Amino acid sequence: MNISTRFTVALHILALLASSRGEPLTSAYIAGSVNTHAVVIRRLLGVLRRRGFVSSQPGNRGGWELSVDPERITLMDVRRAVNEGSPFSMHRHPPNPACPVGRNIQGVLSAVYDEAERAMEDELARTTIKGLLRSVQARQ
Repeated sequence: MNISTRFTVALHILALLASSRGEPLTSAYIAGSVNTHAVVIRRLLGVLRRRGFVSSQPGNRGGWELSVDPERITLMDVRRAVNEGSPFSMHRHPPNPACPVGRNIQGVLSAVYDEAERAMEDELARTTIKGLLRSVQARQ
């Protein structure tokens, strides 16, 4: 099973930019913080720019910075920006309909997953990049 890390990396990028206090950061610097390739960072920065969260400055003193107050960006906004689907998925192949569990499990799990996803989205909507950064800094 492959779980996307785009959401987590996007949050890392935004928290890092929020911590830079308006000083532009290069994609290479951000990649060093995330410990991934700069191409991965640039792709996500492009997504975040299209949503209006970040902007870039060209030149040797250029780089990336937040375009929006980190208090106004919720984690749910970021999740939507990177187009993360549901964290839950069903079997790749339909279960055996002749089995009483197989026949009913997906309907039951769908209801449980829907409720869990609503709770997760509520929490993500309450948490901002500024709040996330505060929590990171409190651990230092």
